[in-house]
Amino acid sequence: MGLGASLYSGITGLTVHSERMTVIGNNLANVNTTGFKGAMMQFEDLASADFATVNGVGQVGRGVRVSTIYSDWGQGAFESSTEATDMAISGDGLFVVSPLGEDMKYYSRAGNFRFDNDGYLVDPHGYVLQGWEIERTTTTVTTTTSTTTNENRSARIIGTPTNIRMENFQSEPNATTNVSIVTNLDPTAADGSTSSANPYFAMFNNWDGTAETPLASTLYGYSTTLKVYDEIGTAHNLTVYFDKVTMSNAGGDTVWEYMVTCEPSADRRMLSGANGLMTSIGESRTSAAGVLMIGTLTFTTGQLSGMSAYTLKSNGGANIKDLNNWDLADFSTSGFPVCTANFLGKSNASTAEATNATPLQIDFGISNKELSSNGSGATTIGWGGGLGTLPTTAAMVGNNISNTGYLANFKDPAVSALATQSFDTGGSSTLYQSQNGYSAGILQNISVSREGVISGHYSNGQVLELFAVTLATFTNQHGLRREGGNLFTETLESGPALTGQAGSSGKGTIDGNALEMSNVDMATEFVRMITTQRGFQANTKVITTVDSLLGEVISMKR
Repeated sequence: MGLGASLYSGITGLTVHSERMTVIGNNLANVNTTGFKGAMMQFEDLASADFATVNGVGQVGRGVRVSTIYSDWGQGAFESSTEATDMAISGDGLFVVSPLGEDMKYYSRAGNFRFDNDGYLVDPHGYVLQGWEIERTTTTVTTTTSTTTNENRSARIIGTPTNIRMENFQSEPNATTNVSIVTNLDPTAADGSTSSANPYFAMFNNWDGTAETPLASTLYGYSTTLKVYDEIGTAHNLTVYFDKVTMSNAGGDTVWEYMVTCEPSADRRMLSGANGLMTSIGESRTSAAGVLMIGTLTFTTGQLSGMSAYTLKSNGGANIKDLNNWDLADFSTSGFPVCTANFLGKSNASTAEATNATPLQIDFGISNKELSSNGSGATTIGWGGGLGTLPTTAAMVGNNISNTGYLANFKDPAVSALATQSFDTGGSSTLYQSQNGYSAGILQNISVSREGVISGHYSNGQVLELFAVTLATFTNQHGLRREGGNLFTETLESGPALTGQAGSSGKGTIDGNALEMSNVDMATEFVRMITTQRGFQANTKVITTVDSLLGEVISMKR
């Protein structure tokens, strides 16, 4: 029994060392495999046999066997890539991929993904990367008299993980709802438009929407223009005209008349005329066509201190240039006055408070913090009259103002650090202007954030968040089964997948334009190879030595 047992102990040693050499060879073979995780083999001794000794029962070992083979889940180095769809996980987690049309899920650290001809983001096997769709952020401007609410929500994932697919390579247009204009108005400028009856709206009285040039350059002091967009992405020129108002007793303040306008032909507000029929202001080319808002800006020692704003709300009758038809503007929920152009000629969309309107808020750097009703009706919400009666229509302003205290102003004005001003800097100029609309755009490229959010970059300058990549972790990741092709599947030992977004609790982050390299260290593997080789040699010596002993036993009988 003794020599035979020794022989078979040597055989077990040869077996396990040869298997360990297979593991080492596989590690070295995959030293350049994307996302590969090396393996480590560990041994344990076999059950020992009892053996009688003078001190009682002793134990004699009977060989060795493989205890376990663990995957090495250590982080691999990153390799830069020129492909935006290449991803590398920094930390814990695995990508989730699924064969198209099947429920089977595979897990991988290899992030070499590409879009196929159907728009799916797939790995080299054609398995589709899983992720969540992202809810689009929507922003709307509402008025204080509107029943809708303002939405300004941060992006969030929708539903359950699904196939990541680029189905729409176009960015939808977005209508302009917010215009910000900051100018410096030269306080030494001359008064271009004058009127004894209505000095604060003289420029408006000179506007002629039927003319080729609605307002001659000599009739205003300064103008600035920017592009705005309607609901289908068509661009329109929005021009704001400014003209200084000559006052007999300004009390140290200066007042400028302003007028927010668009091209007269693009103004498609639908208002009823004298015969009761609905007509388009722009198409009929009335004298007021293109004027969206009129009002005044008041400056105290060059700084903006007050503002009035009037918009066309009434039907207008036969003469919409009549200042009696221009009422105090409504406010957006942000405290800015709003108007509307109704560029598409929609029904019930020609005034800011209309149901189908797309209100356009005008921001000169001053807003109204007081938006509660003062009991005078919806049109006067947030407005104050200063020293006199509140002029609820432009006609009520008239020519009886000896100082700016009688002009309408915000109840509780708040002037921002960047606001329209009137300082002597050698002329009027535009300091800042912006708007939030844009036309339709074509997808040009994509990017991946550290949170695994795939964003599309479009030709209209928009960056839209499209999908959030799903990452999976396991309670016992060593229990995962290798399926080849850099793929793993879950088992009872691994437990179910725990999915979440990159960067969330327990999940690593994702680097775009990068691939994780194999975590196999050649130096370590070569040392293991040497010890394995020596172990194998030692066990062969056991066998050859036992063979020699058995030869001696056989030779005992001649």
